[in-house]
Amino acid sequence: MPRPIEAHIHLPAIAHNLARARARAPDAKLWAVVKANAYGHGIAHTYEAMRSADGFALLDFAEAKLLRELGWRGPILLLEGCFEARDLELCSRLKLWHTVHCEQQIDWLAMHKTHEPHRVFLKLNSGMNRLGFTPQAFRAAWTRLNVLPQVDEISLMTHFSDADGEIGIEAQVAAFERVCADLPGERSLSNSAAVLRHSERLRSDWVRAGIMTYGGVPDFPVHDQGFWDLQPAMSLRSKIIAVQHLQPGDTVGYGSSFTATAPMSIGVVACGYADGYPRHCPTGTPVLVDGQRCSTVGRVSMDMLAVDLTALPKAGAGSEVTLWGRSSKGQVLPIDEVAQAAKTIGYELMCALALRVPVTVDHGAAGLAG
Repeated sequence: MPRPIEAHIHLPAIAHNLARARARAPDAKLWAVVKANAYGHGIAHTYEAMRSADGFALLDFAEAKLLRELGWRGPILLLEGCFEARDLELCSRLKLWHTVHCEQQIDWLAMHKTHEPHRVFLKLNSGMNRLGFTPQAFRAAWTRLNVLPQVDEISLMTHFSDADGEIGIEAQVAAFERVCADLPGERSLSNSAAVLRHSERLRSDWVRAGIMTYGGVPDFPVHDQGFWDLQPAMSLRSKIIAVQHLQPGDTVGYGSSFTATAPMSIGVVACGYADGYPRHCPTGTPVLVDGQRCSTVGRVSMDMLAVDLTALPKAGAGSEVTLWGRSSKGQVLPIDEVAQAAKTIGYELMCALALRVPVTVDHGAAGLAG
């Protein structure tokens, strides 16, 4: 039989999460953000559940081409725009909308020969200091684009650095409104954190549902999945393949980093860092065994990790282990809890799922409540 590890992609959960984004911003059109191969979930796996979106936002031309091959005829936005002048030919061929965030991209457009003008999203650097024109340079960039015959409609966008935290979005919104107040064109401001936390007071013609689409919570641990009514889109499950009975003084794993202080039982799980589980998850990281909470012990190895079964006398070889997401019986371990233990974020765990892990796509709605 194959090694008993598997990732499950829950399409009803994705559809539910996108519906939550619409409910939070009912007057806006919705981008389903599928960069990084749909945050590790797989564009081909998730496309069916995302067709309710008004468009797809991503980075890579290969991913845009895949969406066209899957049958999508609506808008596709390149969030980082073109990387070289000849990319504009692909934009024309695949009918892609694209971000403009620097003068060089405007230069390429000015030299581009096309029969159909391009839809562009002009990006303001309102404080993130990653991509975009500064407030001082933004209007000049808009003016350059506005006179180009290669450009059709110009939309306006920015990206919030602190929509999920205490600093908030006020300064960036003020910068955007100050620069763009009298400019025509649709606006795209809200990422997942802004959709969830600030949509009541923030107008955006297009919202970008990224991490929330997959059940990740951008402001965890202040809020959790239940608070925002989000559902996990990915579950990583394996099984216990061996049980060891320890005595006081026995150690577990490389470096003997865990020492038993009392008799205990541990289960060895077929999952390790080569599967995408974080090596730096410490002893005490939560897992579910047969739907019941327990925790890891010792270091994570390439192909295995250990969990404490002392309080679960009925668990043993063959017991289901949910590393994150939903167990087969419906209990949930939020990916953000595992990420917090690893001192990282749920985004990284989703995107790090290894190619060697088999993937099953769950189409049914069973077990998705709660």
